[in-house]
Amino acid sequence: MNKGEITKVSGPLIEAKGLSDANIYDVVEVSDDKLIGEIIEMRGDVASIQVYEETTGIGPGDVVVSTGRPLSVELGPGMLEKMYDGIQRPLEKLEEMAGEFLKRGVTSKPLDREKKWEFKAIAKQGAYLTGGDIIGEVEETSVITHKIMVPYGIEGKVKEISDGEFTVDSQVCLIETKDGEKSINMIQNWPVRKPRPYKKKLDPNTPLITGQRVIDTFFPVAKGGTAAIPGPFGSGKTVVQHQIAKFADADIVIYVGCGERGNEMTDVLNEFPELIDPKTGESIMKRTVLIANTSNMPVAAREASIYTGITMAEYFRDMGYAVAMMADSTSRWAEALREMSGRLEEMPGDEGFPAYLASRIADFYERSGRVEVLGENREDQGSLSVIGAVSPPGGDLSEPVTQATLRIVKVFWGLDYDLSYQRHFPAINWLKSYSLYQEKMDAYIDKEVNEGFSTNRKRAMSLLQQESSLLEVVRLVGRDALSDDDKLKLDITKSLREDFLQQNAFHEVDTYCSLEKQDKMLDLILFFYDKSLEAMQKGLDLNKIENLEVKERITRAKLVSEENLGEFENIKDQIVKELDHIEKGAN
Repeated sequence: MNKGEITKVSGPLIEAKGLSDANIYDVVEVSDDKLIGEIIEMRGDVASIQVYEETTGIGPGDVVVSTGRPLSVELGPGMLEKMYDGIQRPLEKLEEMAGEFLKRGVTSKPLDREKKWEFKAIAKQGAYLTGGDIIGEVEETSVITHKIMVPYGIEGKVKEISDGEFTVDSQVCLIETKDGEKSINMIQNWPVRKPRPYKKKLDPNTPLITGQRVIDTFFPVAKGGTAAIPGPFGSGKTVVQHQIAKFADADIVIYVGCGERGNEMTDVLNEFPELIDPKTGESIMKRTVLIANTSNMPVAAREASIYTGITMAEYFRDMGYAVAMMADSTSRWAEALREMSGRLEEMPGDEGFPAYLASRIADFYERSGRVEVLGENREDQGSLSVIGAVSPPGGDLSEPVTQATLRIVKVFWGLDYDLSYQRHFPAINWLKSYSLYQEKMDAYIDKEVNEGFSTNRKRAMSLLQQESSLLEVVRLVGRDALSDDDKLKLDITKSLREDFLQQNAFHEVDTYCSLEKQDKMLDLILFFYDKSLEAMQKGLDLNKIENLEVKERITRAKLVSEENLGEFENIKDQIVKELDHIEKGAN
């Protein structure tokens, strides 16, 4: 161990001399309280250390001890259903040890060393294994099987392996390597700033179904893709991320509250255990890990929380699972970078952010992807989708964090304060948002759901774009100046906005919408448009079409349950009957 002495304290940043043998990113223990810190700069034997806890009472002369290891996470059975802080300390365990208000220096192992897990061996004695190969399985929760893998860098023949009940730090397998025998337990340690390796990156060609109509239909994200949700405060970023975390068809969800308000994380904590996963019928927490670094927690740990979350996500990806990671919000992570950079007296870039902001953001998002996982005896694929919220001050999308993020991500869900003020949720602006996965996702949905889906989507988007210019005309000269065809267009786009794009996150049925139901809803609105146009061409008055009784059923179609999708054909039949009836009456 390398010991040093503190020479300067500047909030969460301290300087210590005498650490000539330490390396950058090594974890250190600060003062007699053993506060956790990380070396972020070395100048000779003087180290700059960011401390992940409150530094009040620490001063020059206090001792610093380097552990010689980088900041790492423990990966193994017992992570799911847990809530950690930014450096993977289990918050429930800390509450048991220190009460509701955490004391400095209190720490606990991330994984429970006493709980026994039922280990089922898969690898056979004598089998040759490499890093990533599966040696056995543990049923971590009722919905997720935890695959115990050979740690990266170890390869050789299995000498001993057996079924049974083991703690995470007990030997479950013995491997003969060229450097001697290696004992394998269920824990892997991995440095958070180093991406976990894989065989090959694959093209993301499958949509991550979120159950949110505006996203899945118009701006889809791929499994293994990246998306950003920029928007001003109060526009609904957190609710959109909550909805995706609850209902996305990912096997595992990692939710990172980075600099989040404490009451919002409390909502997550209270809501998630009560939510029932539509796929499994079990609590959504059975496949979720929460990482909480609220806005009143030390700012340095906020910077680490994003890396802690994505390293956990990569670990589950390596098992062959589809993982979705929510980062809420990367702006507060960037603010932590800016604060630490300022204390280091680095040359500032745009708006005081460090010059390396864009490369840090790129490094983070590039850890996403759909991959072929490691392992000589495996052909599994896993995916890691990253969805990051961005909170630009005043909703200014030209600020550095938003711009650096948009250069990297392929999906932009632009939240609009005006829409949220009108109580239109999700407040995703359909004229500003985009998805660069659209073509591939259209091909997938046309094949798997309905071959006319992408055609309907394009028509609907074209109508919504035409609405924008028609509304300008209405503002200038009034609605009466429009032709009947254009008036009908405005009626249909209103239906698209209010009946399709709007979705109630708190309604039992409307909170989630399958692709099949989205297809039928969009088709129904466009079917009504086409039939109305035909009727008008035959001389039918627009006022009579606007007063059809069936319009209320179209509006309420969003409340049709997933088990009752045949109702859409009944509504279509009623449209035809009512139009035929008023046509006959007109003649």
